[in-house]
Amino acid sequence: MLQLIKLEIKKSNLGWYIKGALLANIILTAIMCFVIFLGQQEGDLPITSHQDVYIFIGALVRATFIVFASVLIAKIVIEEYKNKTILILFSYPISRKNIIASKLMLIALLTFITMIFSNAVVAGLFSIINAYFSIVPFEMTGNQFMGEFTNIVLFAIASAGMSLIPLYFGMRNHSVPATIGSSLIVVAIACSYNPAFSLITFIPLQLGLAAVGVAIAYFAIRNIEREDAI
Repeated sequence: MLQLIKLEIKKSNLGWYIKGALLANIILTAIMCFVIFLGQQEGDLPITSHQDVYIFIGALVRATFIVFASVLIAKIVIEEYKNKTILILFSYPISRKNIIASKLMLIALLTFITMIFSNAVVAGLFSIINAYFSIVPFEMTGNQFMGEFTNIVLFAIASAGMSLIPLYFGMRNHSVPATIGSSLIVVAIACSYNPAFSLITFIPLQLGLAAVGVAIAYFAIRNIEREDAI
């Protein structure tokens, strides 16, 4: 399985994903600074502790990379079905289940790693900017980040699971727009942020959506031998 994942990485040429993730981190930091500053000035977004900042970072990062995951699904899985290039892979003496499983594991793993990395980068950039411009009336420190790290990892695991939900919609008609469009619905549900009550911190919902994503991936792998790639 590990060898299949390595081959998929080479075949997929993921340089665009890495560059896109780095650019997204810069854009997310800029958006975050602007929204928090404006919210503080207007009184519409009360940020009173570093936990509030990390919730906001988590909302932005998870929303962004759930959509990124849907693009990966579209490129690595759906387009291969649509263009029938998946038939070439299925002609090899390798289990279809292992082929699809390696693709989905790569997508989930990339999403998980990118979310943790992006939380660290956005938090670091925001703390540096905040030190100079005092966007929030308290310091953001490395110790605070380490204190939040367990939550970041847990939510990244949940998000990696729910990022597989668009697979179901994309596989129905081998539709790239349906794959990416459904990820926006997932984001709207899972990444809703409100200071009073945020669905993004509602753990039962996050775990429930993660379970749905894992179930979709499981059934996609289990049924692959009986499905016609055409």
